[in-house]
Amino acid sequence: MSYVPNTKEELNDMLQQIGVNDFEELLKDIPKKARVEKLDLPDALSEYETTKMLESIANKNFTSSQKVMFMGGGIYDHFIPTLVTSVLERPEFKTAYTPYQAEVSQGTLQMMYEFQSLMCRLTEMDISNASLYDAATGLAEACLMAHASTKRTEFLIAGTINPLYFETAKTVTAGRKLTFKTFALADGTTDLDNLKKNINENTAGVIVQHPNFFGNLEDVFELEKIAHSNKSLYISIFNPISLGILTPPGQYNADIALGEGQPLGVPMSFGGPILGLFTCKESLIRVMPGRLAGLTIDSNNNRAFVLTLQTREQQIKREKATSNICTNQGLIMLTATVYLETMGKSGLIEVAEHSYHKAHYLANEISKLNGFELISNRPFFNEFLVKTPVNPDLIFNQGVENGFFAGVDVSNYTDKQGLLIAVTEKRTKQEIDDFVKFLSSFTK
Repeated sequence: MSYVPNTKEELNDMLQQIGVNDFEELLKDIPKKARVEKLDLPDALSEYETTKMLESIANKNFTSSQKVMFMGGGIYDHFIPTLVTSVLERPEFKTAYTPYQAEVSQGTLQMMYEFQSLMCRLTEMDISNASLYDAATGLAEACLMAHASTKRTEFLIAGTINPLYFETAKTVTAGRKLTFKTFALADGTTDLDNLKKNINENTAGVIVQHPNFFGNLEDVFELEKIAHSNKSLYISIFNPISLGILTPPGQYNADIALGEGQPLGVPMSFGGPILGLFTCKESLIRVMPGRLAGLTIDSNNNRAFVLTLQTREQQIKREKATSNICTNQGLIMLTATVYLETMGKSGLIEVAEHSYHKAHYLANEISKLNGFELISNRPFFNEFLVKTPVNPDLIFNQGVENGFFAGVDVSNYTDKQGLLIAVTEKRTKQEIDDFVKFLSSFTK
């Protein structure tokens, strides 16, 4: 935002235009006791001084262009084609607002429709909305949706889901008094036997993340049998890049499938803004949150895009409304749309395969190091948890000094100890080998 100062004369002119003599008169209706008389602020800076100060703060940040990225945990360092940025810079997209007037929002609605179509093809689910804020709020909405559909209040978590998603879901749904129980083995994968024993007539849904938070794959077909044997909803959290090579949730009969869209061409941006992907079966469309764009024919027999299945009462029904999300991530949704249309099916498969093979090469090399051990020998996609001979924080801090973001210390989020390491298609063999050499300095 530009820095636009106002002179005293300009301020007085504005006050006169709105019918007051001075700024104090403008505030006369605010009680004195509710006002702060004076703020303890530093002296004012010029525009140049302000710019230099902000630049000095920004320069303290590290970026993935300065360090080799092995961090994951929900945000991943994938390559972004320049075409994606070029399209986003177009003013009709960059400044677009909520498409309340469909007749003048055809470009925005077409983009939403294309995004929904791509999500349905990617997941093989029946219906997609036009995005949510992120996967965390998507999980919260999935729980509210399952509660509304089944009238039940208990959710069983199969294995280990992203703890930030879990905390968001619990916070958003707190007013509904929903309960959550987790069934995980020592390595973080699902304890199927105990899950099966504990599912009951009050279970609204079974939630699985596939790959899970520690990167391992879950037995999604067996979980489907357990969930649907009780008429509970089956909720799956997916990584969209993994669907280049993994079975999509539609094929293992998920009722609701949601994911984080950041890997689809969205910059990491210190964690946001990101993108919530949300799909479901057609039978649940009336309780699905968010916006839906549809395709129809107008009175002149021309193709036309519209918002559909959204009544005005949606905004005023409070707790009876089907959606708590009143907007969508329009510009970020466009990013994912352009990325998928640029990469195509073969490109997405290639990204997934490179990520998979490079991650397995690194995991194999790390497992040869004394004191390092993979927490699980189960299949994984592009992320894995490693037990380390020293505190993971020490590895991370020294990694920054040596040019690496070495991974995520999971003890900051879970009761497990270890370093969660992710690999994308961007990592070269030389970078991976250099990282292994760095880790070898911590061997016993």
